[in-house]
Amino acid sequence: MTKFFKLLRVEQWVKNLFVFAPLFFSGNVTNSKLLLESIFAFVVFSLTASCIYIINDYSDIESDRKHPEKRNRPLASGAISKNTARTILVLLIAFVTALIFFGQSYFHQNYWKFSTIILLYFVMNVLYTFKLKHVAIVDICIIATGFVLRVLAGGYATGIFISQWAILLTFVLALVLAIGKRRGELINAQISGRTRKALDGYNVQFADIALSISCALAIVCYLMFTLSPEVQKRFHPRVFYTVIFVVFAFLRYLQQTLVYNKTESPTKIVYKDHYIQATLVLWLISFLLQIYFK
Repeated sequence: MTKFFKLLRVEQWVKNLFVFAPLFFSGNVTNSKLLLESIFAFVVFSLTASCIYIINDYSDIESDRKHPEKRNRPLASGAISKNTARTILVLLIAFVTALIFFGQSYFHQNYWKFSTIILLYFVMNVLYTFKLKHVAIVDICIIATGFVLRVLAGGYATGIFISQWAILLTFVLALVLAIGKRRGELINAQISGRTRKALDGYNVQFADIALSISCALAIVCYLMFTLSPEVQKRFHPRVFYTVIFVVFAFLRYLQQTLVYNKTESPTKIVYKDHYIQATLVLWLISFLLQIYFK
């Protein structure tokens, strides 16, 4: 059973928690109807993402077999046959389609927008898998756009308004994650001597500059988000003080990356760095107090 979970990359579903962002920041977590709609959106988005992972692994079987880590993937290792993978993919697409049609008659009136987002995400990532992941800058922008689509999916599924600054913040934050990952791959490529086509058009100096710019933009977008009229009206006006935690977290991440030359992806650094973890917990507590305990 483990090999099927690996094929679907269930561990990557954590990215789809962005679907819950509109629900959380609107202060409606206790609303059972909206919570159910968000959970439904999360399930549909996660299964759609798993379809993309299967397509990606199927198209990269030969190259994955030459990679020291990716060769252990179910398709590359032979743990799951091509025929089985194709069957699972067809069944998964059929199941997602059925879920979307079910939701159309049950959930929010703007649900058709949610369906459009799912379709756009699928088409965009199929193009990314076969062509665009080899086009520098376009590749990281597509990754960042995928996170924006997750947030929009959560908003359209529940009918919760999403501010423009929140959308920009999501895009830039995801850009930080994507550039950080590329930088780690570049460092590892220099050490191992192995490179791949996706890294063409990048070097460490460019990644460092792009990463610094993206972090600065993320801080500005977060500050503008907290100062936007709808956020100031919905929460306590002092919500903008939470930017202190955001600034510290980004500076700590840049320190780990540029000073100590950590090669891990940003998510791995977050899992390992206690300072960033403590900052995120403090930010979460302070934001919860602003939202639910004015």
